Amino acid sequence: MRIRSILCVLMAILLLSGCAEKPEPEKPEELPQTEETQAVVQETIAPELEAVAMAEEPPAPAVAMVLKPEASGELRTATERAEIDYSHIEDGYVMALFTGQTEKRLKVLVKGPKTTYSYNLPLEEWAVFPLSDGNGEYQIGIYENVTGKKYAVVMTQSLQVELLDEFVVFLRPNQYVDYSEATEVVKTGLEITKDKKDTIAKVEAVYDFTVTNLQYDYEKAKTVKSGYLPDLDAVLEEKKGICFDYAALMTAMLRSQGIPCKLVVGYAGATYHAWISVWTEESGWVDGAIFFDGQQWRRMDPTFASSSAGDAEVMDFIQNGKYTVKYLY
Repeated sequence: MRIRSILCVLMAILLLSGCAEKPEPEKPEELPQTEETQAVVQETIAPELEAVAMAEEPPAPAVAMVLKPEASGELRTATERAEIDYSHIEDGYVMALFTGQTEKRLKVLVKGPKTTYSYNLPLEEWAVFPLSDGNGEYQIGIYENVTGKKYAVVMTQSLQVELLDEFVVFLRPNQYVDYSEATEVVKTGLEITKDKKDTIAKVEAVYDFTVTNLQYDYEKAKTVKSGYLPDLDAVLEEKKGICFDYAALMTAMLRSQGIPCKLVVGYAGATYHAWISVWTEESGWVDGAIFFDGQQWRRMDPTFASSSAGDAEVMDFIQNGKYTVKYLY
């Protein structure tokens, strides 16, 4: 009984304070229609997403594979204030740039066949946004805050997407897993897997490294602001983080070695949380696992595993608890 009480306290601390780093995306509210602008109301719908493994496996390079996105300009739509580059939709991403002047908050909405994703758009630099819903019709929109939660349309672009394969989205850097300049993370990922011959062994090595070397940052969890994005090299150097940091670090190490990996955001029980899903040659997409121990898969929840000190009941929750997928990055 005492163990269960301690477990409840531990889980409450982790779940209630630990994953506040990424509140659910805000949705633009309706504005009056005018000739200059129009209203935007996007429903954020996030059903359970089930991925089906393809028979063909992705390449497994022996060196780092940093697939840096680029706004190459072959397919681009522009206004006086913004641009959307969709030259590489077959590779699973679009890019956006705000060229105007504003002191207002900017958003990009990527509305796919199943889910609407909301992102912040920085000023004066290209930002990359994954096409996480796979093949189908998308609408990409740039929006400028007017007041409160009201946003006006800057520009939109409709796209019909057909990916090269299901892996391309989950191999490249994006805002949430930006390993394009995280040289130490990429280097460390290679070092800890250099003697591993297959994907399962590499995944286990990255997982073991993460849960052994990172400590949960309770202070950061209490003070983190909406819109936080991990600086992966800084997380590695400081050896601590929140659930978003844990998941992004593992995802970066695996993607940079050509191993498809999803950063998953959703609910652990009733609380917002982040974990990962990975593709292996042996099992396809493993949506609820840490590693194969010879008998069973265990869920890849590095945050809880790192903080549990191997507590059997916490590990049982990781394996068998209710996890609900909302977004894939």
